[in-house]
Amino acid sequence: MNRILIALFVATAMLSCQTEKPTEIIVIGTLHQPEPNFNPDILFGILEDVKPDLILRELDSSAFTPDFKYINVDLNSNETQASAMYVEKYPDTQLRPYEFEGRNEYRINIGSRPTDGLTTKLLDSLNKVNLLSTDEAAIVNKYQALIEPLIVLASKSPENFNNPATDSICAKRQYYQYQMLRQVTDKRDEFATTFHTKPDGQDISYRDGYRLAGDFWDLRNQTMAKNIMAVSKQNQGKRIVVLCGFMHRYYILSELKRLGKDKNIVLKEFYEI
Repeated sequence: MNRILIALFVATAMLSCQTEKPTEIIVIGTLHQPEPNFNPDILFGILEDVKPDLILRELDSSAFTPDFKYINVDLNSNETQASAMYVEKYPDTQLRPYEFEGRNEYRINIGSRPTDGLTTKLLDSLNKVNLLSTDEAAIVNKYQALIEPLIVLASKSPENFNNPATDSICAKRQYYQYQMLRQVTDKRDEFATTFHTKPDGQDISYRDGYRLAGDFWDLRNQTMAKNIMAVSKQNQGKRIVVLCGFMHRYYILSELKRLGKDKNIVLKEFYEI
């Protein structure tokens, strides 16, 4: 009899796990500022179609009051306007941050910013006056060329920059930015002998600053994915929309697939709802 009861208990538990409502995560790649093809009204319409229980923003906790109302945000951004309109119409919807805490201050303090932008400007200058080797120039030219199809895709409807094909182009472009360009900066003396002074008064070379920028790209995206997973764990069975700049989408989705393996989580596109 005991064996029968145990078997029934196990079968019931397994059935319960199988029928438990999954947590749905919809990662929507965005353009931050209004454009004719992507503006607050268009994003609001997408949110209305998806009907999320939670909207996660690419912001840290400093952008919210303790009860998760907006403060210190870009009021003109697509995400702020659309999410505010949605929460006003559907007040049960929750807003939450998922960004790396103190992102900008952290980058400035370690010296990855502005050395990241200064490094790419120096690379471009060297390339324009033909001071790079053939192989170095090919890397820089490829990196610069990879932005062109993304500009075209970003001028079309949101489905065009929210799909696996565009994600793969973003992944390649960012790989060239943070891995391939380093093959040039790690080899050329200009990047080891040109310096930026950090807020603490210490100098950092463009080479070292750019390495830190690449490391932070990984750290930031991995942290954001972990934060999303933490929110999903606290809201099992809910539908969660994640708003992010579309260049981050490929990395966040990849991390969510890895972290969500064997968990009751379903990743969907907004146009699949």
